[in-house]
Amino acid sequence: MKTIQGDLIELALDGEFDLIVHGCNCFCTMGAGIAKTIKLKFPKAYEADLKTGKGDRPKLGKLSFAEIELPNGKLTVVNAYTQYHWRGSGRKADYDAIREAFKKIKESFSGLRIGYPAIGAGLAGGDWNVISKIIAEELDGEDHTFVEFKK
Repeated sequence: MKTIQGDLIELALDGEFDLIVHGCNCFCTMGAGIAKTIKLKFPKAYEADLKTGKGDRPKLGKLSFAEIELPNGKLTVVNAYTQYHWRGSGRKADYDAIREAFKKIKESFSGLRIGYPAIGAGLAGGDWNVISKIIAEELDGEDHTFVEFKK
């Protein structure tokens, strides 16, 4: 896993990645954190989220995605369902769902340049040390980069 500092969205718009991943809850909200920014910058990703069942627990570990045409090529934005809900305190990140989602990313998108934030470690309350190990295991052999947010 490579680690860089910056803005995942800006880097994606600049052509640094072929695919970006962010964590979503199962209620089709995309109302906070990086999900809110993705909803605003890439409405097709939100449209893909809205095509899934709202509040559908079996979405955990699954993906929806949108392909965005940019001036410098195509960008795939993946909504990874890594937490069931967003309310309350404590950990909402589901480590098993994170593992399953990244397994599916490797199966479906192998060979692409993949970028992601600290999925599940922000508002979802997960432990990045645990989550980063899961991602590294599941994306072993892929070109993937953790983008630590810095303006």
